[in-house]
Amino acid sequence: AGQGGQEFQTMSSDQRPAKQGKPGFTTRQVHAGVVPDPLTGAILTPIYQTTTYVQESVDRYLAKGYSYSRSANPTVRALEQKLTDLEGGSDCICFGTGMAAINGLFLAFLSAGDHAIVSDVVYGGTYRLSTKIYSRFGVEFSFVDTSDADSVRKAIRSNTKLILTETPANPTLKLTDLAAVSALARAHGIPHAVDNTFLTPYYQRPLELGADMVVHSTTKYFDGHNATVGGAIVVSNEAQGSAVRFIMNATGMIMSPQVAWLTLQGCKTLSVRMDRQAANAMAIARFLATHPKVAQVSYPGLENFPQHELAKRQASGFGAMIWFEVKGGVAAGKALMDRIKLWTLAENLGSVESLITHPVTMTHADVEAAERQRVGITDGLVRLSVGLEDADDLIDALRNALGD
Repeated sequence: AGQGGQEFQTMSSDQRPAKQGKPGFTTRQVHAGVVPDPLTGAILTPIYQTTTYVQESVDRYLAKGYSYSRSANPTVRALEQKLTDLEGGSDCICFGTGMAAINGLFLAFLSAGDHAIVSDVVYGGTYRLSTKIYSRFGVEFSFVDTSDADSVRKAIRSNTKLILTETPANPTLKLTDLAAVSALARAHGIPHAVDNTFLTPYYQRPLELGADMVVHSTTKYFDGHNATVGGAIVVSNEAQGSAVRFIMNATGMIMSPQVAWLTLQGCKTLSVRMDRQAANAMAIARFLATHPKVAQVSYPGLENFPQHELAKRQASGFGAMIWFEVKGGVAAGKALMDRIKLWTLAENLGSVESLITHPVTMTHADVEAAERQRVGITDGLVRLSVGLEDADDLIDALRNALGD
């Protein structure tokens, strides 16, 4: 369904009728949530760069649905409708950053005295927000190995109000069995939110596996071009949507129309980009797995990945994130990152450019050393976000940096 529930169809080159029922994912990533501009016929959603909206009368306040762009904006709404469709949710609320989305989730469902369960391996910003800010206001967090549903069950308390899982986890790629944790959460009446940033709804569909909400950093694969920062929460029912949207409006964390417009364009190529990136990642992971100077490599697509069978069962693709360690320890890993060509040393992922990151000094620097070691984020871990370049060029760059 397109914007406002309007149905759309595609026509093949010989004008045969499109297949009946819901269009495929790639069709929806292009068309869902957007319609031609009713004023001009422009094929792209306009950037509604406006603060306020003129009302018809006091009695018809909000007749057109908008009053002030902190609360809602037509460009942002088009992206929200597209992401709702792609995740198969009830609604979506877009935020200014991915961390703003996590903050909105916490504010909507947690109060002083409440308890939340979070994956023990999680983006460093999520850990920082939990332990350095919310803990000051009487919210308790348990960082649990959510790959073990029984550990989640044992961590549930009478005041547990939220379970947040990140799978694949950043940066170790540890997986959570979403169906198992979702069933456990539902049995205890606890909402289960899933950070689906690494795989997106193209490869993984948490709501279909029983989760209640999905969180994204749209900065990553939805944008795909290192152009924006943004976040989103896709909900499965109206009550959740109302709770999250209230927080977004009350705290002023809405996404900007410029960012929404750029993200709308990035969404259109999501599946094409991810398939190429995943194919490149598989080739690179296999190269690293046989390299004599690599001590360890982890990628869900490799047969020796500890949760390979779960990866195949739970998702339709393995994604484009890899981590590895170089023989020689931390010094060797840092030397590789400092001298590598083509791969860019930067703190992001999911873009068309291939990026190399040192989590301990970059994405997870605020996680205490003991906690990093406990969950397997070692000082020598090198994280790769594989882009669209030729796989042979990316492999040659790694080979040269490894000193072949």
